[in-house]
Amino acid sequence: MQHVEQVVEVADLDAAHEVLNAAYGQMRLNAGSENPHMRLSSRIHGDVRFDELCGHISLEVSVDPMRNYVFGHNGAGVVYYSSGGEDRFWLPGEVFLSAPPESSFVGAIADPRLSTVTLPQSVIDQVVDGVRFAGFGPASPQAAAVWWSTCVQLRDVVLPHFEDNPLVTANAIRLLVTTTLATFPNTTQAPPTSADRRDAHPRSLRRAVTFIEDHAATDISAADIARAARVSSRALQLAFRRYLGTTPMAYLRGVRLSCAHEDLKAGNGSVTEIAARWGFARPSVFAAHYRLVHGVSPSWTLRSR
Repeated sequence: MQHVEQVVEVADLDAAHEVLNAAYGQMRLNAGSENPHMRLSSRIHGDVRFDELCGHISLEVSVDPMRNYVFGHNGAGVVYYSSGGEDRFWLPGEVFLSAPPESSFVGAIADPRLSTVTLPQSVIDQVVDGVRFAGFGPASPQAAAVWWSTCVQLRDVVLPHFEDNPLVTANAIRLLVTTTLATFPNTTQAPPTSADRRDAHPRSLRRAVTFIEDHAATDISAADIARAARVSSRALQLAFRRYLGTTPMAYLRGVRLSCAHEDLKAGNGSVTEIAARWGFARPSVFAAHYRLVHGVSPSWTLRSR
């Protein structure tokens, strides 16, 4: 996965327009303040983009459909979006979805400290195929707080420090998507269809379990598992809950914990190295999951071999 970090500072309205145009897509400048100053700091991890925008600037732009979901956290100033005949003002401390990816919109900022996360549909589809978001605000303030703290942790700690570990990086991106799905209203929250219930069959479950156990060491997603089982993501979730009382990704985590257990018994590295090998960015999280399954700490298993 390609990782890029860049910082751009401008003190000209036309230059600010060009920077935003390059970051978010085709837009037209409608109005702006004189003598602006704007700073855009970006971290790009594959197809996922984290931006931090701040400065003394006011401007309004008309934006063509971005084809991506852009979620935001407003740290200061005022952020405004208008699409589909609806005006939305986001105040400091609020999180939001900017606009539907297929819709043009008008956006405006005034002396912002704005953080955004850009998620393409293809990245979201790795967790759940074909999901669509159905609202612009979070389900609750508590969900918003969890989403924003997850974004900061992944952006500032996990992704920069594990950029050479594809399994950890993939797990981090999927955690970001999963947390976003839990925060903003979307189509996954609808009840299963009759077809989903019919397809949540033991045969589908066996195909999924076989695929997980054969590919635990590689970067696989819930959508990959559903495709291998030849059912929808929702049918897969239903099958795992119905017959195993768990989720596909929790089952995958259990298989990886078993593999890590074998590595610990064989002394194939330190606890931190083995945790990262099996997709755990934080040894403390790995240790907590490991203790729940095996009743002892990873370090105890490693020492007692």
